[in-house]
Amino acid sequence: MKKLLCSVGILAVLASCKSDDDTTMVNQNINYSKLPQEFPFSKLTTINGVDVINGGFGSGAAAHPTRNGEFYVITDRGPNTDFQNGKKFLTPNFTPTIMHFKINDDGNVEVIKYIKLKNPSGQPITGLPNPVGMGSTGEVAYDASGNVLGTDQYGLDSESIVAAADGTFWVSDEYGPHIVHYSADGMEMERISPIGVNTGPRKLPAVLAKRRANRGMEGLCMSPDGRTLVGTMQSMMYVPSKALATNKTLTRIVTFDTVTGQTKQFLYKQEGGASDSVCDITALSNNEFLVIERDGNFGSQGGIKKVYRINLSNATDVNGADITDVDGMKVNGKALEQCSWDEITNAGIKAVTKTLAVDLVAKLGYEHDKFEGIVYLGNNKLAVFNDDDFGVVDDGNGNPKAKILPKTGKVDKGTMYVVDIQ
Repeated sequence: MKKLLCSVGILAVLASCKSDDDTTMVNQNINYSKLPQEFPFSKLTTINGVDVINGGFGSGAAAHPTRNGEFYVITDRGPNTDFQNGKKFLTPNFTPTIMHFKINDDGNVEVIKYIKLKNPSGQPITGLPNPVGMGSTGEVAYDASGNVLGTDQYGLDSESIVAAADGTFWVSDEYGPHIVHYSADGMEMERISPIGVNTGPRKLPAVLAKRRANRGMEGLCMSPDGRTLVGTMQSMMYVPSKALATNKTLTRIVTFDTVTGQTKQFLYKQEGGASDSVCDITALSNNEFLVIERDGNFGSQGGIKKVYRINLSNATDVNGADITDVDGMKVNGKALEQCSWDEITNAGIKAVTKTLAVDLVAKLGYEHDKFEGIVYLGNNKLAVFNDDDFGVVDDGNGNPKAKILPKTGKVDKGTMYVVDIQ
């Protein structure tokens, strides 16, 4: 199925999905022959002679629920660099934004509109960190000159997007981590966060608040029955603490029933380690999904950019008896992140099953480091997207420098590809 062919309301299912045969048929009419193709960009600002582009579209991606060949891609919190105990926000007033585009009759990318995310009062939000108690990661925000900035109660480090048939959006992020429901014009309708985070009444398990800074809920999709949101945590969480979390290949998948508010959690075994990432997720059925696994290297420098088919059918729900427990379910008195895979298996816990669907480096010679968005097109074809970091990276001193692809010598830009998968 396409990533988001279904719609849910806050308390009820609003629509059902097309069949995979329908998805395959309609996508055969779209001309993808001119891909890969870069998105169009303007310049946000120039800092110390370095251009920061108005990019970032590709942190997450979704198909339009009814119009073939139309897509949505979303930015993260905006251009930033590492600095002291936080981040320099190079354009502090940047608003996380959804780009709606289509592949036109000529086979080219054509932007339809931009949708800026807004708070419940309709004011544009920023990507600045949340205050303490509202989803803070402990990061301090600075401007490009190193001056301390404030926080934003409704700020979002958006990473993935679900497009519903009623025109609304669900977005996951790396602060809370939050799942936020936005109206068709981008206004916040509901914010779902871990227990202990002072947002809306519906909650995720408390343990998810122990995500690492900048490694929260990286992926989000909707099950084809239109009822359940499925989110992926990017990497091993610090449960019970950074010092004691030792299973560096263990991360979690969380589901949220949009009708009842009930949650489940499942374990996912990464091929890499704590520095690698499980990114976007897209549904094939109510139990089968495609997920991204990647490292932080460029493709020509040994980068790992893979997509796996996973199945939740026989996996064990590790929510535990008490979702208010900040360390979650335990095995022999230890948090799951403290346990080896042998200990977990001996306790009768099964992780999700997985098989390789495609290796983008081997298949395409894929060069981008941050492969972060996928949309299933049917007929074993997958659209893939990258986060270009607004064309800049950290120079090691908290200042931006151009983000250059080693293989081409060009600045990295958000690009759409289509690839065949197994």
